[in-house]
Amino acid sequence: MPQVPLKIGVSISVVVPVYNSVETLPALIARLDPVLRAMAADFEVILVDDGSGEETRKAVAALVSAHAWVHSITLMRNYGQHNALLCGIRAARCEITVTIDDDLQNPPEEIPRLVQRLAEGYDVVYGTPAHQQHDPWRVIASQVTRFALQGVLGADTARHVSAFRAFRTYLRDAFADYRSSFVSIDVLLTWGTGKFSAVPVRHDSRAAGTSHYTFRMLLRHSLNMMTGFSTVPLQVASLLGFAATVFGLCVLAVVLGRYLIHGSTVPGFTFLASLITLLSGTQLFAIGVIGEYLARMHFRMMERPPYAVRGEAAAASYRT
Repeated sequence: MPQVPLKIGVSISVVVPVYNSVETLPALIARLDPVLRAMAADFEVILVDDGSGEETRKAVAALVSAHAWVHSITLMRNYGQHNALLCGIRAARCEITVTIDDDLQNPPEEIPRLVQRLAEGYDVVYGTPAHQQHDPWRVIASQVTRFALQGVLGADTARHVSAFRAFRTYLRDAFADYRSSFVSIDVLLTWGTGKFSAVPVRHDSRAAGTSHYTFRMLLRHSLNMMTGFSTVPLQVASLLGFAATVFGLCVLAVVLGRYLIHGSTVPGFTFLASLITLLSGTQLFAIGVIGEYLARMHFRMMERPPYAVRGEAAAASYRT
């Protein structure tokens, strides 16, 4: 892998969503320090505590006290990774924003490669793992998420989406007024640009602990993206309804044809029961999809915020 010049001379905000990562957080900051000093004229790290336990909160406070360039935001409760990222992105003060997880699976040493690709004229660059170090269920769930994103981002971009990304901070102006509690940073970025790219990066195994994402959580996130930012499920429901109508007309034609030709109807309760089950199942599926969209509308009318901040902390030199 070719070496990328480190002295890029930009200002960089690194946003880290934090959730019960006391084992890896100090090491992450220690590795970010030399990388950011070598490549950035100005930099900061924003730790967004997404409802972590007491030990992690103490670790975050210690890091803020030890490093003038580390800033923390504590949320009222656990809102989810993308909601925490949205909070951190809105607080970023530098010209380039980098998002990275707190588990050290994405090496901080790869950040210069993402920023270098931005310099080639792109607005968003993803660090796509060359070889993923996830469990099989996590890989499957990630593929489902990418499939959900294809209708919004396009197939090529969705294939490379990851939590390790760099983008120009001014893109947040495109979603400055976004207030829904259902958040997908990747979808929101498409509101500001179509210039996406990706670079292959190293993907390490977890340094400590286990993933906080379950298969169910990832599937729910995919469902939220499909119903919150796309009309594809409604289109699928319409196609199924059309297909069921055509099928019903074909069955009616068979019944009438049999009666006209043979003078008898189609016998059997099994046939009738199967037909009713198929058509009613299609109807219930379509109603369920419509219900999901109505639920999204309900929550948006409630104006439930994507996050609520409990407090912020930064060194005195940072505040000035």
